[in-house]
Amino acid sequence: MSRLEAKKPPLFISEPLTKDTVSQSLSQLSGILKSSYGPAGRLKQLHNGMGGYVCTTSQSSALLGHLSLSHSVLRVLAASVQNHVSRFSDCGLFTAMLCCGFIENFRSLNVAPCTVIKISKHLLSLCMDHLKSEACACRVSVDFSSVETLMCLVRSILTSKPACMLNKTEVDHLTTLILKAFIFTVPCHVETNAVLGKCVIVPVKGRRVVDSTVLPGLLIETPEIQLGKPLAVKRTGSNVIKIAVFCVSMSGDGFNPEEGTITVHHGVSLESAELNQLLNVGKQLVKDEVGLVVCQKVMHPSLKQYLKENSVIAVDRAGLSLMEPLSCMTGSKPVASTHSLSPGCYGSLKDVCIESFASKQFLHLIPEDTVTCSLVLCNRSETAWDELKRVCETSEHVLQLTMKEPWALLGGGCTETHLALYIRHKTSSLPASTFKDLGCSQTQYQLVADGFCRSLESVACSLNHDDGEILTDMVYGHCWFVPSGFPCVSNWSDLVSKCGCGIIGNTEDLNWRFLQGQSGSPIVQGCPKEPSVKVTDFLTLDCFVAKCSGLQVALETANLILDLSYIIEDQN
Repeated sequence: MSRLEAKKPPLFISEPLTKDTVSQSLSQLSGILKSSYGPAGRLKQLHNGMGGYVCTTSQSSALLGHLSLSHSVLRVLAASVQNHVSRFSDCGLFTAMLCCGFIENFRSLNVAPCTVIKISKHLLSLCMDHLKSEACACRVSVDFSSVETLMCLVRSILTSKPACMLNKTEVDHLTTLILKAFIFTVPCHVETNAVLGKCVIVPVKGRRVVDSTVLPGLLIETPEIQLGKPLAVKRTGSNVIKIAVFCVSMSGDGFNPEEGTITVHHGVSLESAELNQLLNVGKQLVKDEVGLVVCQKVMHPSLKQYLKENSVIAVDRAGLSLMEPLSCMTGSKPVASTHSLSPGCYGSLKDVCIESFASKQFLHLIPEDTVTCSLVLCNRSETAWDELKRVCETSEHVLQLTMKEPWALLGGGCTETHLALYIRHKTSSLPASTFKDLGCSQTQYQLVADGFCRSLESVACSLNHDDGEILTDMVYGHCWFVPSGFPCVSNWSDLVSKCGCGIIGNTEDLNWRFLQGQSGSPIVQGCPKEPSVKVTDFLTLDCFVAKCSGLQVALETANLILDLSYIIEDQN
């Protein structure tokens, strides 16, 4: 068949970062991300031109997932950040904004991209070595024998997402629940290869946030079971409830025409044969003293009735998402066929009961050893609930990451300004051999270092959305926010009480300077000091692992984009 239209040649775009359209798109994306950053970030409503679902958010995963990015440079940036978020769940906006800042600051320098890349990699190594050293003043040790630091970490995540629409009471309530849920998932008996349990989020929309709760075990919605009636369930001789889990349909219409043809002899009913087989399975379950049967898909009404008559609770339509935590919690092996049941496929439970939340009825499965729990999550609207669910999942993942590496970084912009101060101090006294090894001059190195530091400071500045002044001190290198509406005065201690992370007060002469708009900051002779106090009740903290990774991903992605010479696009 001949082509209706001649094949077009590919489009070659040389030096893409010099094109105005790319610069404008990158600047626009950076503006969207910066305006969404932090507890005071502005919300974005995302929807398609045909109507439908509207997403109200300030989270990077939702923003980058819904935005339609036209240029391949932006798609590379977004894909890199999304990959980071898929691995660490946190610091997506930080990574994306920092990447945009690196690109913007580095491309304006009169330095070859290959030289910029070598110098920036050296600066990154200085940052990472400092963050992982014992002398790092913006790193906080997380003690799992005490909950104070963990609560600060979770509270910081919750308050950073304004679309959740939470007040202080609700934040405190959810912080406690998330931490309690996480502790439920930690095994009591640690083995060589200990595995954390699972927290399953149960949606209850249209209710108050403070109605949320955490229960050990799993909740399965069962509208057929009536709340007022006593729950009769068969138990074994050892007073446990044996459970069987099926991941195959038990509806009796198991024949699928797409799998091939089937020959049925004259006078034989396929439906009756299927039902007889299901009832045989039911008889085997009763014989094996099974007290609870959970089916991922649909169960035939006759089978459900037979099991009920024999004091066996039958639950169908449990869904795929519950299969893994249910198997892990009970020790059962999901059965994929109704033609064979092995004795080793059964699991066990300590108890079952009925729970009611709002207008929903749930069967509560209570295990012997609790490493699985259910977080009944409530919020007033569907949009706010969706945002809150993402935040709770992020909090759980951050706690898991922190258990592997028990550190946190100071938040509120203080880690960024502290690193900038440290890099300026460190690079002011580098030996000449460093510049020789990198193949650059000292001037080139200082230009790139200044761009690197301004990119970090720009992220801290993005936390301020009210046109107030932003300061940094020359003693600790922390970030300070001055409320808007005040004139520029020399005595800033009258206007600020604590730094961005909350660890330092204005009780001493901190030698403040303006942070916003500084293109050539003075070289600092002294290394930033370490604060004397490490934990307060309302400290703002960031995930150590996620932020370190975000710093690396931001620079590596920026260097990749800066090194682009051509973009080849297929026009067909």
